[in-house]
Amino acid sequence: MSTTRPSLPGDRGPETDANVAQGPLAPVERLVRKLGLADATGIVPMARDFTRQALYDWGWLPAPNAERRAAAEDVLLVVSELVTNACLHADGPQELRVGAQGKVLRLEVADKGAGEPAPRTPHRAGRPGGHGMFIVQRLCLDWGVLRVPGVPGKTVWAELAAPDDLGATATS
Repeated sequence: MSTTRPSLPGDRGPETDANVAQGPLAPVERLVRKLGLADATGIVPMARDFTRQALYDWGWLPAPNAERRAAAEDVLLVVSELVTNACLHADGPQELRVGAQGKVLRLEVADKGAGEPAPRTPHRAGRPGGHGMFIVQRLCLDWGVLRVPGVPGKTVWAELAAPDDLGATATS
């Protein structure tokens, strides 16, 4: 597998075992939900509803304060942008994966497209369209593209931070 994406300020680097914290702490459980999107209709609202339910189940919602509400809205916006990009530029999404581990939520949208998502440069704030990956870049801790050699398509992923007041992640 390979990760390709533009180098960005604050880039956390490639995903390797060296980037995983080592030490005496017990591993944090990773919760994952998957939603098949191939040949579905109403894909973007379906993906948002699926993700919203995961946020409820994992304690991000209901939002008792503005910080938690904003974090949940950011997650739903990023899901919308990733799924919409797959619809517009990659022959449609195949699967949405939503994962939570500790204080990080990871969104993944798999598609069969060959293109390479990237924020439009220069970003033109006043013009319609072309804002999806710019929004993802601005709201996320990190994002990128995973490809498996010899397998068509890719997975576009993005990671967002949990609000500071969010306790330990609930069970799936």
